[in-house]
Amino acid sequence: MNVRIGIVGLGFMGWIHYLASRRLRGAQLAAVCSRDSKKRAGDWRGIRGNFGPPGEVVDLSGVKKYDRLEAMLADPDIDLIDVCNPTDQHPPSATAALLAGKHVLVEKAIALKPEDADTMVALAKKAGKMLMVAHVLPFFPEFAYAAQAIRGGTHGKLLGGHFKRVISRPDWSADIGDAAKTGGPAVDLHIHDTHFIGLVCGVPAKVFSTGVIEGDGVAYLTTQYLYGPGGPAVSCSSGAVAQKGRPFVHGYEIYLEKATLVYESGATPLTVLTADGKAEQPQLEGGGDPITAFATEIQTAVDGIASGKEPDLLSGQLARDALVLCHKEIESVRTGTFVAVA
Repeated sequence: MNVRIGIVGLGFMGWIHYLASRRLRGAQLAAVCSRDSKKRAGDWRGIRGNFGPPGEVVDLSGVKKYDRLEAMLADPDIDLIDVCNPTDQHPPSATAALLAGKHVLVEKAIALKPEDADTMVALAKKAGKMLMVAHVLPFFPEFAYAAQAIRGGTHGKLLGGHFKRVISRPDWSADIGDAAKTGGPAVDLHIHDTHFIGLVCGVPAKVFSTGVIEGDGVAYLTTQYLYGPGGPAVSCSSGAVAQKGRPFVHGYEIYLEKATLVYESGATPLTVLTADGKAEQPQLEGGGDPITAFATEIQTAVDGIASGKEPDLLSGQLARDALVLCHKEIESVRTGTFVAVA
């Protein structure tokens, strides 16, 4: 099966997904959709982001160009709609695609409001189509290794851990600082962490968060995820408060019964510490190239469509739970109280 993909939204994430699409097997980029005529003509030089190469002039010969989503959805030659427009537009775009009988891969966050995420997940089930959410973190090799170790029990039970994701204030997009469109750092950035924590630990019973409120959003927070007796004891710090000299860092310390996993981008490569005092740095594939992680993520979506089985790493329900967790943490920051999740 050759899966034909249509990308909606030619901003930074659309550009990254375009680059990733050139590495796919059993799939092809069939169409793009943008209101910007310049971009539809292939001039993407105005695109900038916080990783990867800047936009450039691309050859879109052989690729259909649409200025309206409705026209793209009416095209019977497109199987998968790849939603890369701003987060506040995810629910209507994904909903329209599902109603049109298309499979959907939607960039994180699935939505801004949990009730919209619930509607999207329910609609996908009713339509018999896949709603996959592009949370790329589990496809980065350091996090893929950690997820496999935790979920597979390679080094015994998970006891606890701390995750970190801190950036400088983003300035590469006019919308990125608008909490009404992105949810602010406590959603747009931190949802990477809540998704990964949900994947490897499950949904906690409660959260307790402290943080920094700026305008309508939470710019930084530190959260304790409370799973009750028996743990695990998990925490995370995330936000956009660092100075420009350190624009991005993420990582973790994960404590398992028989090993400790340590990683910090730009400082400490993934290291496995064991009870005999040894420190091993596993060989990882695809390290240092973020486009590889996105290509693996989209390939997983393509393979899911080909097999008819929704990939668990791209689960709409998992993405919905991650969004709910962000909102519960924001509530905890604002109220100074423990907040129940379920």
